[in-house]
Amino acid sequence: MFKKEINKIRKSSETRESTDKYLLIEEIRWDIIVMKDWSLRAIIKCSWLNIDLKNPEEQQIIADKYARFLNTLEFPIQIILRSTFLDLTDYLNYIKDNVNKIENEVLKRQWEQYFEFLKKLNDSQWYLFSKDFYVVIPYYSYEESAKIKENQFIKFMSALSSTQTPEKIANKLRDLHKNKKHINQRVTLVQNRLQWLWLETKRLDLKWIISLLFEVYNPLSIKKQSEIVIN
Repeated sequence: MFKKEINKIRKSSETRESTDKYLLIEEIRWDIIVMKDWSLRAIIKCSWLNIDLKNPEEQQIIADKYARFLNTLEFPIQIILRSTFLDLTDYLNYIKDNVNKIENEVLKRQWEQYFEFLKKLNDSQWYLFSKDFYVVIPYYSYEESAKIKENQFIKFMSALSSTQTPEKIANKLRDLHKNKKHINQRVTLVQNRLQWLWLETKRLDLKWIISLLFEVYNPLSIKKQSEIVIN
């Protein structure tokens, strides 16, 4: 029995190691993602605005400012739109705990109907969803602009096959600390220019980067991970 449990642990460990091997992420330090090729990534979460609610003049102003924002950048960025189902479980629990405290029977019955309506929507998971916008900012150390366009698959495979000696790792860590200020400058620049579009921004820190990556790679375990992060 004991040997079976050990074999299960070994198999799960081997699976985890084989999965990590094919991820492009080497590690997460501070609020920076370190890739396999030791390039850096920072993530900014942005608010959004509904341009359809603006008049034609305002729409043109926003379009011009967005074009100006893109044209003034001297480095590439990645804009990500992520749609996720909205989980109302916590809100439903709050209603359920407080609806019995309502003394007015008419008002209580209305809240009970409202609770059932939201519960059906939440159970279906097809009508309620939220959209989040992210801007990913890269920094490639000691690379010319032409090298950034190098085939990413070749870079990834070379990073996997390269032997990491203690000296190489120490040099890369020194470069990481030095390049940290460069990517921070880029983040500040992007945040300032997004304010041209009246957008609020927030840079993701270590906890939120881990939570976001976990949700992306484990979409069925979001609830469990949120409890782990909170606790």
